[in-house]
Amino acid sequence: MSTSIFLLWLVSIPLTTHAAINVNQPQGFLLNCGGNEKIQQDSLTYGPDDRFIKTGNKSEIKQEGLVPLLSSVRHFPADAEEKFCYNFPVNKGKKLIIKTIYYYGGFDGGTEPPIFDQIIDGTKWNINTSADYADGLSSYYEVIMVAQNKVLSICLARNEHTTSDPFISAIEVLYLDDSLYNTTDFGKYALVTLARHSFGSHDKLTFPDDKYNRHWDPLVDDNPVVTSQASVTPTTFWNMPPEKVFENSVTASRGKSLVVNWPNFPLPKTYYYLALYFQDNRTPSLYSWRVFDVLVNGVKFFSNLNVTTSGVTVYSTTWPLEGETKITLVPANTSPVGPVIAAGELFQLLPLAGRTLTRDVSVMTDLRKSFNKKPQDWHGDPCLPKDKSWSGVTCSSGTNTRIISLNLTNAGISGALPPSISKLTALSHLWLGSNELTGQIPDLSSLQNLETLHLENNQLEGSIPESLGKLPKLREVFLQNNRLKGSVPGSLRNKNGINLKVSPGNEVSS
Repeated sequence: MSTSIFLLWLVSIPLTTHAAINVNQPQGFLLNCGGNEKIQQDSLTYGPDDRFIKTGNKSEIKQEGLVPLLSSVRHFPADAEEKFCYNFPVNKGKKLIIKTIYYYGGFDGGTEPPIFDQIIDGTKWNINTSADYADGLSSYYEVIMVAQNKVLSICLARNEHTTSDPFISAIEVLYLDDSLYNTTDFGKYALVTLARHSFGSHDKLTFPDDKYNRHWDPLVDDNPVVTSQASVTPTTFWNMPPEKVFENSVTASRGKSLVVNWPNFPLPKTYYYLALYFQDNRTPSLYSWRVFDVLVNGVKFFSNLNVTTSGVTVYSTTWPLEGETKITLVPANTSPVGPVIAAGELFQLLPLAGRTLTRDVSVMTDLRKSFNKKPQDWHGDPCLPKDKSWSGVTCSSGTNTRIISLNLTNAGISGALPPSISKLTALSHLWLGSNELTGQIPDLSSLQNLETLHLENNQLEGSIPESLGKLPKLREVFLQNNRLKGSVPGSLRNKNGINLKVSPGNEVSS
């Protein structure tokens, strides 16, 4: 399956803002990246991003008439870090709509924005806003996914094409109701928004008309436009389209087929989530219905669709598309009026990169909190994407990724080993020698796959745990030059084939 991702772009950079409307904010996070204070963008309030990231620099974009949301960026100069990550506390298992917004604005004195990678919970794709910026536009990516852990990471990373600082203007992380797009296998896929249009409309719909701040762009073609005479109830639709989406529709006269060429760009050959929305626009009555077939590129998508004033949606979670797309509505012979369509949504299925076992991520978070002078690139998922794993961390292959080796020899770290390190149960090699670790060696009895343990040349105290001698695969233990006391457990000293070093530097008897 192709995983090339299209950019969903804003129609234009607005030069003025509308007056703020006092409405309830959507649940989640709205960040003004690089900004120092809260800003109002239409009816939404975006706050500074400092609580969610500890790296990067801030820059102001000074351009007359630029909306507040695009007037600052956070950017990330070249240094030892592989990726630069925002971390959001989220409810595991809940559905999220995530939007990242970019406007270069020449913040670094250049003329062309850099190319870089965006990584959300380990799944990566390329960010290239050059074409939009050349046309005077900002750019955004939107993805719908389920939170796999209690912390969601959104990271930017350099790649082989990056020539200047990666940057970001704004981030939205908002919760969706469980019913939305609920037939998607979110354990394997995310949905990347490619197109979302209100047919026959001249105005863009956003929040508060859409309570999740989904952007419904207007689409007007050569088809006749009709205005609805009845309201719909969004909650009766799984995907909860805003009521205003149904105010206008495009149609054809009685007995004629309706053709809509949408979206207006060619698609790569892969699978898509496609949802189409319909409503009979006439005044409700016994005769306010119409029946037609729905075809996509000549293939039957839905047969004998009965559209009433209450509205209806049809969708496919894995519909194959390639190249230009044509939607054709063919009326039934008995239909009193021609076919009609109000709106459509199109998403590309993005295969997830897999995920690191939640327990392993939690342990590495504990380690990051416990260690001082930790590696600078310890942000985001420890293992994913594979070319951006944390320094010193080696992970397994496959869908459910595990941490199998941790090597921070002579890395300059200090602090204590948290007891939770024993939960890295796939760990084969733990090498933390020649650092400034203090405290005691925790119980490692759960590390049944551990083969080598290097903790030499630190400042560890206490006794050598009895449990080390009971690890079935352990064959090498280096503990010299610490402050350990007591005696070497017999189970470890007498272990067959063990390469054990406890001296010099310890008050340990054999």
